Amino acid sequence: MRWDPEVLTTSSGSPIGDKLNSLTAGPRGPLLLQDAVFLDEMAHFNRERIPERVVHAKGAAAFGYFEVTHDITRYTKAKVFSEIGKRTPIAVRFSTVAGESGSADTVRDPRGFAVKFYTEDGNWDLTGNNTPIFFVRDPIMFPHFIHSQKRNPTTHQKDPDMFWDFVTLRHETIHQITFLFTDRGIPDGFRHMNGYGSHTFKLVNATGEAVYCKFHYKTDQGIKNLCPKAAAELAGSEPDYSLRDLYNAIADGRYPTWTFYIQVMTFAQAETFRWNPFDLTKVWPQGEYPLIPVGKLTLNRNAVNYFAEVEQLAFDPASMPPGIEPSPDKMLQGRLFGYADTHRYRLGANYRQIPVNCPYRTRVQNYHRDGFMTVSDNQGGAPNYFPNSFGGPEDDKMYLQSRYQVSSDVARYNTADDDNYSQLAQFWTKVLKPEERSRLASNVAEHLQAAQQFLRERAVQLLTRVHVDYGNAVREALEKLKNQKASSLS
Repeated sequence: MRWDPEVLTTSSGSPIGDKLNSLTAGPRGPLLLQDAVFLDEMAHFNRERIPERVVHAKGAAAFGYFEVTHDITRYTKAKVFSEIGKRTPIAVRFSTVAGESGSADTVRDPRGFAVKFYTEDGNWDLTGNNTPIFFVRDPIMFPHFIHSQKRNPTTHQKDPDMFWDFVTLRHETIHQITFLFTDRGIPDGFRHMNGYGSHTFKLVNATGEAVYCKFHYKTDQGIKNLCPKAAAELAGSEPDYSLRDLYNAIADGRYPTWTFYIQVMTFAQAETFRWNPFDLTKVWPQGEYPLIPVGKLTLNRNAVNYFAEVEQLAFDPASMPPGIEPSPDKMLQGRLFGYADTHRYRLGANYRQIPVNCPYRTRVQNYHRDGFMTVSDNQGGAPNYFPNSFGGPEDDKMYLQSRYQVSSDVARYNTADDDNYSQLAQFWTKVLKPEERSRLASNVAEHLQAAQQFLRERAVQLLTRVHVDYGNAVREALEKLKNQKASSLS
């Protein structure tokens, strides 16, 4: 193919006559400070990197649409669900959680699964994972949990002692930890895993009636996982395995889809539910709160430029259109602040003006002005204060959030021992098959053996509190690994 290239320019648009040679005093002489072409290139190169995400740093994204297949307007007035057949543009970002931007895709780690719906009532950001639960239930513990999964401040290495010390001191983590060490802890790419909003949300209909809900998106490609040996091999030979798999599938026209569901719980049911319905370390049993089909997510376009459309893609759980509201879920409440705050740090106060984050299907009209990297018209000459008498935008009472009562005393409530074991015991006895329990115990022991002896003992005690067979299985797996190591040294 013959290309007819455009004229190369500087970042200010000036044509460049020679891009291969610096401006010097003679062929061996020093560079001249007036070499604007070199200075323009080098100055920008020095500023190419932005701070990577503290969590979910390594990821992939794609674009497509959400289509409504079932009517749920009895539960919500959100326009994204207004009629069967309606399509809403979406962006979806998948990620690992603990690793850095250059880490391998096939490590044992939760996977992020965040969806941005570009609705006519503003963007709706549904941030979630490939698990319906999380490690902690109080956001004050989140930074500490993440630190325990990151690198040791002295050795700068991943540290099993840090990992198991935190887990065995905070028993609410064991539900998610167990899920992590099952077969689903290493998905075979992003296309073969489910997604969950995880948190409890609130849906409000056109008459103001509200219910609590959870969001689920089930892969239509089928669940597929990698065994630890294959995952380890891929981590060395093809660290971008999941990113490449997603990109190639879409490029080849094999568009991945997920079926979208909700669970619904009334306020009266929440009052009598045997667990805290807002506890992110627990699920709502589907036998009691069945999945209700809603629609389908389809991804049919790859990013044109990774940095512009993936690295800068930013999700904020506080971005909810009318008809979708937060619940008292403590972790959700913490994320309502935390996500937007990290984007303001990484991308700047005006990160929502970046095209991939822009709510382009509505018109932003407010009193925010100025700030670094204002790239819009800054709302022109419209008034920048409220209230005003000169035609500035006004609030509309029809968009008020639903009213609800709060009557408890203000205090720092300790929820560390809020039934950390019963749901996990059911998972061990009723969900996992015998061969799956065996692999789970082996996976836990493989990781736990690198921790100190007192931590191994504490972890086995914790697992025994869940179910005696769980603790015994891990104890036996540890002993087997110890004997194998001794045999190899003899």
